[in-house]
Amino acid sequence: MDVLFVNPGNSKSIYQSLAQSVTAIEPPTWALLLAEAVRAKGFTPGILDVNAENLEIPEAVERVRSIKPKLICFVVYGQNVNAGTASMSGAVILSTEIKKVLPETKIAFIGSYVQALPKKALMDEPSIDIVFLNEGVYALINLLSVANFKPESLVKVNGIALRDENGVPRLNSPEKVVPTHLMDTDLPGYAWDLLPKKERPLDLYRSPLWHAEYQEDYRTPYAAIQTSLGCNYGCSFCMINILNRNDDAEVGVASNYKGMRFWSTEHNLKQFDILNSMGVSTIRIVDEMFLLYKKHYLPLCEQLSKREYANKLRMWSYSRVDTVTNEDFLKTVRSAGIKWLCLGIESATKSVRLEVSKGKFEDVDIKKVIEHVHNAGIEVMANYIVGLPGEDKDSMQHTLDFSLELCTSGWNMYAAMALPGSELYKQALENGYELPTSYSGFSFHSKETLPLRTEVLSAAEILEFRDNAFLEYHNDPNFLNRIKLKFGTSAVETILKINEIQLDRNIITSN
Repeated sequence: MDVLFVNPGNSKSIYQSLAQSVTAIEPPTWALLLAEAVRAKGFTPGILDVNAENLEIPEAVERVRSIKPKLICFVVYGQNVNAGTASMSGAVILSTEIKKVLPETKIAFIGSYVQALPKKALMDEPSIDIVFLNEGVYALINLLSVANFKPESLVKVNGIALRDENGVPRLNSPEKVVPTHLMDTDLPGYAWDLLPKKERPLDLYRSPLWHAEYQEDYRTPYAAIQTSLGCNYGCSFCMINILNRNDDAEVGVASNYKGMRFWSTEHNLKQFDILNSMGVSTIRIVDEMFLLYKKHYLPLCEQLSKREYANKLRMWSYSRVDTVTNEDFLKTVRSAGIKWLCLGIESATKSVRLEVSKGKFEDVDIKKVIEHVHNAGIEVMANYIVGLPGEDKDSMQHTLDFSLELCTSGWNMYAAMALPGSELYKQALENGYELPTSYSGFSFHSKETLPLRTEVLSAAEILEFRDNAFLEYHNDPNFLNRIKLKFGTSAVETILKINEIQLDRNIITSN
């Protein structure tokens, strides 16, 4: 095997007791894309999904040892924006143990954390030999083409970082990302056949509960695919665009690498057809901005709506709030099988939104937008963030009250996190704000969570507000009544059971 892609697991540390049955188990989208990309160039890939198979460390090490791949590549992304950092905890534990039994085998990492902080990753983690500086498609193919992995050969591979002969981390010259006109050929699809399964494809994966209308039976099989990559905006709390990195800065900042690339409508339709042939109808469209450009999403939705399987699809996608104001377009989106839109509302206070979002939503009536979406027969997963720069207790409460008024069927609220790769991370370093000292400290749900403080609020105050707000919203009579009317009594019972789960938080209990 030329390369074994490893999707690490450490869900208990990242999600605590939520990991047992509540959280999603996401297919490793980037491992699938990279595996198919290198296979198209004649290389032999494999995928070890530690997370999906729930493997213990010794089991995973033995699996890798028995395969003995030429290159081991950890793909450390995840289902949420913070997962690329939070999942480093499980990845490093596993890579350290693998290094003990396969000391000569090169271990590479690709993911948002190492893209943002490549030198730090190499300095901190001796088990990592190579990190990829961006999405890694061309760098990986060039690396696999090297006759051997000796230092004199590796220094010629663009787009990677490694240690020099003195053990000092160095960044090679940047490598380009796949341009739009080559997306269909150089990122030609997903290596679904390499994933583990119990009885049928993708049956080890499960969607978020809300995506499945809070019904366990709808959660699996589950797939996640991209129809585009990247984002044209530069919100300071986000690090999505770090995969577009094209420089040698020691600390990468995602907002410096804005940009979107698209697969063709024909290519994307083919991917949905493949998933349908595998019996998969619960699907996440991973794009950060799926509903941004009509010339991209409308042809795809129109063609999907004509497929015989469209009425079986249960899909969700992200959207900006200010691009879903036309009900006619929304009806087309709904006819394509998209039943949920995930909207980043972030804060109810305009001044806070504008501070971090570079002008988003300035002239948008959010209540009217939610009304349009609901009128089209689409449910909303509303995302909120508390603890953004400029936040105080009153503005956090305003956001919670606003969310209760909107009363959407899905609700997420996160304490703002200075994620490596985001502008907030760089600002936190410059301001001397305390940052997590462990990878799992960047998880929104872990015991070690340490969100960003503001000028007037401590991290503990922000996190405690978020956890209390979660319970207040999900116990709210108006919300529970909406869920009962939409999805039935069993959905309400599921939500109430989740409300009984308590998360341990070090910074709250220590106060």
